Amino acid sequence: MKFPLDLLKQCWFLAGPTAVGKSALAIELAEEIGGEIVSMDSMAIYRGMDIGTAKPDRDDQARIPHHLIDLVDPEEEFSTAEYLTRAIRCCEEITGRGRVPIFTGGTGLYLRSLLRGVFEGPAADWGFRQQLLEEARRQPEGWLHQQLEQVDPVTSQRLHPNDSRRLVRALEIHALTGTAPSVLHQEHPLPVDDQPVHNFWLHPPRDWLYDRINNRVRIMFVRGLEAEVRQILARPQTPGRTASQALGYREVMDWLRGELPSQAAAEELIQTRTRQFAKRQHTWFRNLKECREILITGEESVADLKRKLLQSAW
Repeated sequence: MKFPLDLLKQCWFLAGPTAVGKSALAIELAEEIGGEIVSMDSMAIYRGMDIGTAKPDRDDQARIPHHLIDLVDPEEEFSTAEYLTRAIRCCEEITGRGRVPIFTGGTGLYLRSLLRGVFEGPAADWGFRQQLLEEARRQPEGWLHQQLEQVDPVTSQRLHPNDSRRLVRALEIHALTGTAPSVLHQEHPLPVDDQPVHNFWLHPPRDWLYDRINNRVRIMFVRGLEAEVRQILARPQTPGRTASQALGYREVMDWLRGELPSQAAAEELIQTRTRQFAKRQHTWFRNLKECREILITGEESVADLKRKLLQSAW
């Protein structure tokens, strides 16, 4: 599945690591160019997960329309292909109103899917799946993961050993195509002439960013992250694997279950893992050749960053 080229070229993209200030800058940019914001955050799609995802508040959403947030409940899963489908439809509606779609967020996988498309794979073979699951029930725990590791070590490293649905799908793709899913998923950059012009990622100083991350986590607890997690756990259905593994939520859940000794321990662990995540985000955006790096010092105001971005754009 590919994003239509004529539509892609009408979009702006503003990526960067968590806590760098993308949201505030996107709002300023949207007001300047007549845009609407399209979330590029894989956790902001979940309803009720607001504080831990730093989701735009009511004032921000009243100021500029925001899209692709609050799409599903925490117990549901949501694929990259589903995101791309919704993103295309959303952008068609925005451009139909004479407005500019501005993608904003830090999920590198989403950004790559927008720029390079998503490999959908062969149709499901339900007989094969059933046979594989029946065999897995007879085998020791972790058998599915071991089978995938033998044929596709790259994908096996990315998937959790208990994620049966994705493990079975990966094995199914290999069985039906004879090729490792990690090879099939290697989408290549668009030709230069087809790439969107307005595609940027913010690259801040590491120490400055880490200070902002630490402070953001502290503020999340002040704003009520614990209560938000308790509400999620009180729902009739337990959160799905993706939602329950979200940064901030996973650690608070572990604390509430007694697996971490205190709120302070949970807070410190969130800070550490978020800093590690920001480092991985940096690698994602640096390796997407379509993205233009915007170096920032951390001393700029939002207005300064907007001017810098617009100067780079034209």
